[in-house]
Amino acid sequence: MLPCDLDKIREIVFHDLPDGQASRARDLLDGLDDIQADVLSEQPSTLVVQYNVRHYTLQGLEKALELQGFHLENSLLQKVRRALIHFCEQVQRENLAINAPDAKSQQVFARVYEQHMHGDRDETPEEWREYK
Repeated sequence: MLPCDLDKIREIVFHDLPDGQASRARDLLDGLDDIQADVLSEQPSTLVVQYNVRHYTLQGLEKALELQGFHLENSLLQKVRRALIHFCEQVQRENLAINAPDAKSQQVFARVYEQHMHGDRDETPEEWREYK
């Protein structure tokens, strides 16, 4: 299967205390459909999640984990990184909401507008247009 821009691989970085947050979060996320989670062996406080943006967002996953009592790393770098990812995923999901019927209805509106009398018409009488 080819990778798609909608398939995301993200890191969720937890605070060092309490220990074992990443592995507990992995166990919790394993119960969800269409998501894979693994703890990095070299960074035990980092959880790598794979999901499709149509089903999940990083912001939604982080919010759900925080509601379950997990503590995310809140360094300035992590906050900026998360904010950028949240924004990009939100825009991507909003763009996915644009569907073909909306585009077709805009085309119909454009045709009706072209045939409608509006200010772009020449008000000069026909006999004056042919005047020589």
